[in-house]
Amino acid sequence: MKINHFRGEYAFLSNFWEVPVTYKGLTYGSNEAAFQAQKCMTEEEKQPFTEMRPAKSKKAGRQVQLRPDWEEVKVGIMEEIVRAKFTQNEDMKWRLIGTGDAYLEEGNTWHDTCWGVDAKTGEGQNHLGKILMKVREELKER
Repeated sequence: MKINHFRGEYAFLSNFWEVPVTYKGLTYGSNEAAFQAQKCMTEEEKQPFTEMRPAKSKKAGRQVQLRPDWEEVKVGIMEEIVRAKFTQNEDMKWRLIGTGDAYLEEGNTWHDTCWGVDAKTGEGQNHLGKILMKVREELKER
């Protein structure tokens, strides 16, 4: 089985799903806000992201001065934040485990070929899907 979009029944897999996640001492309303905040260079710059809804945080993340090592660290940071979401929220954990052995792919129409797969071209690295499947396996083993 393949889950190739994080909408509807599977919207909880999206980073835009609003559920509290604490990362490096700050609690955010979504994984998207937590992730975008990590682009910042100082702790003070991260603070406003704790109050932002996902779409606003994504927009704000495009406007911050990017930390110089961002390209090297972003996948590892995403993995830590995704793991936090599914270990800190019991209901989220069971929903992720409930996807069984399905292949998870963030199919999208906004041409994101880093975190997902472009639905038109079929191209993409699907880092978010791979992280979700890795975290799901870790949770099953506990």
